[in-house]
Amino acid sequence: MTDTAKKKAKGISRRSLLKTASAAAGLAAGSGVITGFPTIWAQNPITLRQFGTGVSNLNAIAQKCKEDLGITLEMAATDSDAAAQRAVTQPNSYDIADVEYWIAKKVYPAGVLQPMDVKKLKYFDKIVPLFINGKLAPESVVAQGTAPHTVGFVESQDAKSFATEPTEWMTMVPTIYNADTLGIRPDLVGRQITTWADLMDPAYKGKTSILNIPSIGIMDAAMIMEAMGELKYADKGNMTTDEIDKTIDFLIKAKQEGQFRAFWKSFDESVNLMASGEVVIQSMWSPAVAAVRSKGIPCVYQPLKEGYRAWGGGLGLAAHLKGAQLDAAYEYINWYLSGWVGAYLNRQGYYSAAMETAKQHMSADEWGFWVEGKPAQGDILAPDGKVMEKAGAVRDGGSFEERMGKVACWNSVMDEDRYMVRRWNEFIAA
Repeated sequence: MTDTAKKKAKGISRRSLLKTASAAAGLAAGSGVITGFPTIWAQNPITLRQFGTGVSNLNAIAQKCKEDLGITLEMAATDSDAAAQRAVTQPNSYDIADVEYWIAKKVYPAGVLQPMDVKKLKYFDKIVPLFINGKLAPESVVAQGTAPHTVGFVESQDAKSFATEPTEWMTMVPTIYNADTLGIRPDLVGRQITTWADLMDPAYKGKTSILNIPSIGIMDAAMIMEAMGELKYADKGNMTTDEIDKTIDFLIKAKQEGQFRAFWKSFDESVNLMASGEVVIQSMWSPAVAAVRSKGIPCVYQPLKEGYRAWGGGLGLAAHLKGAQLDAAYEYINWYLSGWVGAYLNRQGYYSAAMETAKQHMSADEWGFWVEGKPAQGDILAPDGKVMEKAGAVRDGGSFEERMGKVACWNSVMDEDRYMVRRWNEFIAA
């Protein structure tokens, strides 16, 4: 076989992939497969069991899904490590896995998920390119770590290893992502915060925190160490054992010297630490910052000169799904990307994987504030109707392009993951 023939057999261009997917979606829509869900599933009741982190396993999504599709979603929320474990060890306990891409790198090779046929994904061509080729724009540099596109495709329906380019088979359909940074109490830090290194400022001894999820916490630690000039990693997302040792030894020393107040695992823990003032600078998630502000307490999601640590999640299909349940799962996923859910997630400070459809479900002012980085013309409301930001406010970090365009690394699973986790646990126990 010639090199050209091999290339054609192996890969598929994004343009041809989109044409094929769009054509198939159009045929499906015309045949009634994509529309008319409530009638279909109300007559043939379907329940889908979904589990994942609390970030996107939200009751409002289940309720809206029932209204729009007639499909019952049973949701269970766990932390990231528990989600990874359940996906592999209890594959018959769920139908939909709502997990991050670094978890997919651990889980997919175990054969517990089945790939998705791109031709059945109505909104494939609306998915932001970060999940297709790793770039926000053609000139963008692919960030370090487990970038979603590197574990987003497989070569065939039966493949267990990841493809190096887009194919007709996706491991998961992307749904949610964000660029994470440090949260600060501007009324308590006493100065301008500009770098990840500021978390280790002796002035904040006993008033800092990082999150205790090894695969994520180690990335924040790497951002801090590089910012301090302590270590330059070849790839923060795939450290050598020597780099892991230097990072963990640094953290243990800082802990023993009293730099950290606590280590958090849950959203609520991070909110309570910051709202109470026990911590003034810490690893944080965007909606947690908003939750602190909703209490009338100053809190800023601080842009830093070294950039952001990003994460992304998606929906995966359990390997056991077939027949009507599999059909319903595809209907659910197409609905998920059709706009309502994306707008709901955008309003929480996350980003939708299909921004174009989400925009149709947001007001111009909401879109301007959350996505374009414009000052709010009126009060910005949370999904529950509470005022999240007052008129005139500007989103921390600015626009979608400004924030996601400055991603330095993605949450990751390293080749030396087991060694890293063991050393991380030594740090927590020290």
